[in-house]
Amino acid sequence: MTDETGGSARDGGAVPDDSRSWGRWFGRPGRSLTRRLIWLASAWIVLALVLTGWALTTQYQESALRRLGNVLSDTIDEVVVATNAGPDGLVIAEIMDARTQRPLSGKYWAVAEPAPGDRLRVVARSGSLAGSDLSAPAELPPRLAAGFGETISYNATGPRGERLRVAASMKQLPGRDAPVVFMAGIDRSNIDADTRQFATFTWTALLILGLGLVVAVFLQVQIGLRPLFSLRNEIADVRKGRAARIARSYPLEIQPLAEQVNRLLDHNQETVERQRTHVGNLAHALKTPLSVMLAEAGSQKGPLPDMVRKQTEVMKAQVDHHLRRARAAARAQMLGERTPVAEVLDEMAVMLERVFEEKGVEIDWRAPDELSFRGERQDLQEILGNLMENACKWARRRVRVSAGPTHLGQMVVVVEDDGPGLPAEQREAALERGARMDETTPGSGLGLSIVVELTRAYGGRITLADSDLGGLKALLELPAAEA
Repeated sequence: MTDETGGSARDGGAVPDDSRSWGRWFGRPGRSLTRRLIWLASAWIVLALVLTGWALTTQYQESALRRLGNVLSDTIDEVVVATNAGPDGLVIAEIMDARTQRPLSGKYWAVAEPAPGDRLRVVARSGSLAGSDLSAPAELPPRLAAGFGETISYNATGPRGERLRVAASMKQLPGRDAPVVFMAGIDRSNIDADTRQFATFTWTALLILGLGLVVAVFLQVQIGLRPLFSLRNEIADVRKGRAARIARSYPLEIQPLAEQVNRLLDHNQETVERQRTHVGNLAHALKTPLSVMLAEAGSQKGPLPDMVRKQTEVMKAQVDHHLRRARAAARAQMLGERTPVAEVLDEMAVMLERVFEEKGVEIDWRAPDELSFRGERQDLQEILGNLMENACKWARRRVRVSAGPTHLGQMVVVVEDDGPGLPAEQREAALERGARMDETTPGSGLGLSIVVELTRAYGGRITLADSDLGGLKALLELPAAEA
């Protein structure tokens, strides 16, 4: 059999526009356990490294300032030793520190006494100040008075505009009633430069360490969760019909999960088998009495036997209908079922062309080789067989069938013929059980209703429309098995 373009019916021709597989691009994203673990670990690493960097740089700076404080305290002690109270005021002996004698050297000292208005009046200064004074904040005199004898440190600006570290202390000299304030300052530029260099090195090292730890966490999570990824893939294979159960062994933490999944699969299989057994038993129990009633009614003549025969045939059709629906519902619950669509179409087309050989019906069909129905072969044969047989009955010469994937794990099958078609107002009635649009054609009128019931059992649907061949078009949507 070939299609109208001359190509093979198995090569997979064009399918309707609504059968494009957009679902693969627009699936709803879920939360990623891998991403969550990596983000949590990375956040903790960043927080820990930031706190570590801040603690190290702060500690280094404080240590440097303590070293400067010790130098300033020694300078204050030298000035205190060199200062004496005389009858005409304070007498300060020569300080041997060369830096305090060289102008603008960066190391300074000054001696002051409290003045009215919480101010300090400088009475002596080092030569390095070159006539300038060590600046003091307004709150320094009260603080010195409150902490008499203690050393108070602060930052100030030197005579060259440099940043200074200044220490001040208020002391009492023998032979003098008024307290004296001793101040010493030193240029802290070198300390600040060393602190910045240390901070740069520390933050660079921590950044490299952090990046290394994040990469290590990523690798650890990927390797550690690899069994979960494998389990997910095995479950997907079961759902797609590639495997019947989970076969691999997993670490102790997730092996119970794999075992529970296998038990669930076994339980599901057992449930479906029990349903099949019950349906079979019911079919046997009902069909045997009905067959006896038909045989007895058929052997007699009269109004009563005729009525019994007709009602028995209706009952038998009802039993067949509901049993078929029950079997389809049971099979639809099973995981891993898949049936190649192309094989079933080929099988149905060969059989129906032989059945309608005298009529000369030609069936052109096309379907991708990888397209599979997510269900049992028997159900797909019954669905497609009834649709295609109905099309062959009404077709003049030509029946066209095309199948392809659509969105969200569905597939679409379109069956068309070049027959007289069906008016729009009769299409809904044609899908009802037992409905026949033409009493002159053979059949029970159950074909399309069987298709409807089986299709609904699998969560699909069927619609009727006009075909561009001139006849009727049946568009069928069914669940598709993933490739």
